[in-house]
Amino acid sequence: QVQLAESGGGLVQTGDSLTLSCVGSGGSIESATMAWFRQAPGREHEFVGGISRFATSDLYALHVKGRFTISRDDAKNTLFLHMSSLQPEDKDGYYCAAVKKSLNTAQSLSLGQYDAWGQGTQVTVSS
Repeated sequence: QVQLAESGGGLVQTGDSLTLSCVGSGGSIESATMAWFRQAPGREHEFVGGISRFATSDLYALHVKGRFTISRDDAKNTLFLHMSSLQPEDKDGYYCAAVKKSLNTAQSLSLGQYDAWGQGTQVTVSS
């Protein structure tokens, strides 16, 4: 099972951009459906966006669509989350997740579909 590690979080101001990375180790992510989730204190993990294996499709939550973009560099075994126009409500711990199978839209939104998770990276947005 691939191990995932997020990085790139930090403190930014409203309107700033930030890119998060998720590096896989112990296995390739090329054949994996990948996703980003975020979690605020006291809340459950919230789907942010996902990308299919081989980047044939992607999916975004409505509240980030148009501002966030997911990409993958399978040669580097890395998933990215490019965030722009950051808002205070984007302040969360961000987690990447993976599963080595294809998922439909409903499945992609479900935490239980993913069997590999990183430890998270914190994004803080000042108002």
